[in-house]
This record gives sequence, structure tokens and C-alpha cells, in this order.
Amino acid sequence: MKSFWLKKALKLVFFGALFLAVAVFGTMSLWNWLVPALFHGPVLSFGQTLGLLVLSRVLLGGWGRGGGRARWARGRAIWQRQAAAGMANLSPEAREQFRQQMERRCASGWARRATADEATQTA
Repeated sequence: MKSFWLKKALKLVFFGALFLAVAVFGTMSLWNWLVPALFHGPVLSFGQTLGLLVLSRVLLGGWGRGGGRARWARGRAIWQRQAAAGMANLSPEAREQFRQQMERRCASGWARRATADEATQTA
């Protein structure tokens, strides 16, 4: 059983290293094809490209699971749940007053729901 997990771990390490090498080589090729010709920038070596990718990941992407988009989507979902919970506590009159205030402050009709007449006209 140990040899099974050892083989699986070695495969994972091998394919991870292969993926990293291909990603670095692809980035290096694109950089060396575009940047010197367009911007008179430097030609990068494999090590410099790896360093550039690590630096960009640290500065822009972070190291957490899911990356930036997933974190943003989770934050948006949390905000939507909190907003829905806050709206549930409002009376229908207060909810309508809130909707009208937001309509005045934001773009016209941001939260306007189509009435039955409007729905039949657009269909």
C-alpha cells in the first residue's frame, strides 16, 4: 500500500514540475517575442521569468485557495446574504422607500422589477 501512495506522490511532483516548467517557458517565450520588439525591453532567461511569475503571484494573486475571483465571489455572496437579511426585517413600506431612494441615488431603475404589462411588451 505504501508503494501505491509513493508512486502517486512521485507522479504529482513530476507533473507539477512539468506544469511549472511549461508555464514558465510559455511566459518566457511570449515575453521575449513581444516585449523587446514592442517596448525595447530586456530578453528574459528561464530563471528571471520564474522570478517574475513568483513576484506577480505575490503582488497580485496571493497564495490562498481559490485565487482572487473566488474570494471576490465569496465576499459578494456574503454581502448579498447580509443585505437580504436586512431587507427581510423591513416593512413593505420601508422596503419601497429604500428602493425609491436607491433609484434616485443610483442609475434610474437599478432595482426595478418588470411588471406584468412590461413583461408582455418585451416578450
